[in-house]
Amino acid sequence: FVAIVLSNHKLLSPTLINGFIIVSCMPPPVSSAAILTKAVGGNDAAAIFNSALGSFLGIFVSPVLVLMTLGLSGDVPFFKIFAQLCCTVVMPIFIGQYLRPKILPWMEEKKPPFGTIASCTLLLIIYSAFCDTFSNKDIALPRSELLTVMICVVLIQTCLLYTVFSLSQSSFCNFSRADTVCAMYCATHKSLTLGIPMLKIMYSGDPTLSFITIPLLMYHPCQILLGGLLAPKLKTWMLEEHSIPF
Repeated sequence: FVAIVLSNHKLLSPTLINGFIIVSCMPPPVSSAAILTKAVGGNDAAAIFNSALGSFLGIFVSPVLVLMTLGLSGDVPFFKIFAQLCCTVVMPIFIGQYLRPKILPWMEEKKPPFGTIASCTLLLIIYSAFCDTFSNKDIALPRSELLTVMICVVLIQTCLLYTVFSLSQSSFCNFSRADTVCAMYCATHKSLTLGIPMLKIMYSGDPTLSFITIPLLMYHPCQILLGGLLAPKLKTWMLEEHSIPF
């Protein structure tokens, strides 16, 4: 719907509009949705499960959705896409699960700052992606289009959060408040760490790659920012449920 509106009113170039379509095909991230859900007091177990399952399925589903919606040529290296995504996403999970029981006593004794390491690694990935995109001398992006992308990302995020909240609290779904918080974060967040490697493989050698990644690069920090801003209000809303007398 957003792509149709932007295309009909010629607010953005077709490449940037394709970038928004690609954002809609991305899976949820592994960490941010689960961390925000836990911070608010939502159903963090469901958030971890949905994030992990969504990221795993995204290895296979997201490339197919991108090909179906954008109709890329048939010479896309499917095996290369799946193999590299499995190496960057699936293999670390299996290695971590294998090593966990062996190093668990050492971890409980030393308590290494894995949370800080993960945050710094994610920040480095985002920084390198921004550098790869905006250091490209071939990019000639008007400021008006960049501002339009920023506004659209914020509006999309806000509308999605409100829609998921309304549906979760409706009589049709009737979710608990903990499950509603989980749904709000898991259903609206998109993975940058999975999306950028996938796009680099699918659009290898394509001069439009830098433009296509711009919506996703802006969507990721926006979802963390809006999620963080909503966290105190959602936490208060969660506490109100426990204070309601029965």
